[in-house]
Amino acid sequence: MKKSIKIVFITALVIFFQQFAHSQTNQNNQFLQKVGTVDSLYSKTLEEYRAIYVQLPDNYNPNSDKKYPVVYILDGEVFLPTVNDVQNYYSGGFTPEMVLVGISNNKNRMRDLTTSKIILQYSNEENGEAANFSKFMETELIPFVEKKYPVTNFRTLIGHSYGGLFTIYTLIHHPQLFSNYLAIDPSLDWDDQKLMNESREILSSQNYKGKSLFMSLSRQLHMQKPQVTIENVMQDTSEFTLFARSNVTFSNIVKQNKNNELAFEWKFYPKDIHGTIPFPSIMDGLLFDFEWYQWENTDKFNSPDTPEEALFKVVKYREQKLQNHFGYAVPPYPEEILNMSGYMSLDMEQPEKAKMFFEFLIGYYPKSANAYDSMADYYERTNDYKNALKFVTKANEINPSDYYKQRMEEFKEKINKG
Repeated sequence: MKKSIKIVFITALVIFFQQFAHSQTNQNNQFLQKVGTVDSLYSKTLEEYRAIYVQLPDNYNPNSDKKYPVVYILDGEVFLPTVNDVQNYYSGGFTPEMVLVGISNNKNRMRDLTTSKIILQYSNEENGEAANFSKFMETELIPFVEKKYPVTNFRTLIGHSYGGLFTIYTLIHHPQLFSNYLAIDPSLDWDDQKLMNESREILSSQNYKGKSLFMSLSRQLHMQKPQVTIENVMQDTSEFTLFARSNVTFSNIVKQNKNNELAFEWKFYPKDIHGTIPFPSIMDGLLFDFEWYQWENTDKFNSPDTPEEALFKVVKYREQKLQNHFGYAVPPYPEEILNMSGYMSLDMEQPEKAKMFFEFLIGYYPKSANAYDSMADYYERTNDYKNALKFVTKANEINPSDYYKQRMEEFKEKINKG
């Protein structure tokens, strides 16, 4: 961003904050939307090939070493587009940019996602192999993704119905695998609530600090009696309400064990059925799981009266907050935000504030030629051509270009004249 940003744009900064990573239309694409690149791996654990669908962030640069948190989505053929839609609107300001991995479960779904073996009355379908599928994810899928794609070890798991059951199973028996869990209308009635009953002791003794669970329930509380509501469903003892009662009971178990430090939210959707609840649950779940990520103090960035010292504290606070949650250091703001803030400060004749933003820019993005060129603009504006030459020379070392070379010659001429 080389052109100065006029002060009039300051009122739009908060909108840019919130929609920074909103996806842009590809003018050369004959489709309105195309989501997920197909990949696959052979699993020795499952003794079969398993397809996955991978969606990289819109601004992904294969020449960059930047890595992203990752979301694993069960029934990826169905739900990856929905997660991608939510990310298109919320990533950047509300959720981090993330790599999305949709796992195919269109074959052997019941086998892989159910948590214990039972005899089915009307089917001979295999079931109860969740432990094996979990082994596949831990020992094969996750290492495969981490080796091939730009992801970190900060992971989120999303599952619906049997996938929600598997999500709860993973939280209970393999909590180290993921940081966030979204269990959408989970089938906790499976095998007479066996997993739910197993969870009582585990939830009371396991520490879940730094982890979160979002869980939802649809309106289909009783398939034959619409008069059964969320207020009285627990009073019904029939098989028809076992699904809903299992969901409510598990949520109460979690709430009763707040000492385990699991961040938890349960939500009932009175207007949604089992087939429609994934859409609002994915949106609400991601916003809950990443509530801590949302950008704070945007009013201070928007106000030209905010002192430099206050802005410095805002940036450093967010830096530390993100590191505490992710477990590793990440830039607190996108490169474009810091760059924009620096140029806006220059245009408002607040050069020291601009310098601070450009210093942050270089510190957080040391491999960005544009960061050093922006600092060169600061020094040019303050008539310090020696330092301007120094920084534009660094920019040219990182990314040689005729533009930087021309600027270097211009600064040399000004130095000689001075």
